[in-house]
Amino acid sequence: MKLRIRDVREDRDLTQKQISAFLMCDQSLYSKYERGERDIPLELILRLADYYDVSLDYLTCRTKNPKKND
Repeated sequence: MKLRIRDVREDRDLTQKQISAFLMCDQSLYSKYERGERDIPLELILRLADYYDVSLDYLTCRTKNPKKND
């Protein structure tokens, strides 16, 4: 699954180390998530969507609109 997690992180000038600390995982594991070498658990994608205040559909490339539909 293609994810926008790298683009969103870089748009906010955050490092992989900062995000991996937020997710409580190793930076090398998070790097694999960004490169698509490992599947990221749904729980972590949901946490990232909340952290970045974007929709889950946006992170998973189902829409180009980052806004949440509350």
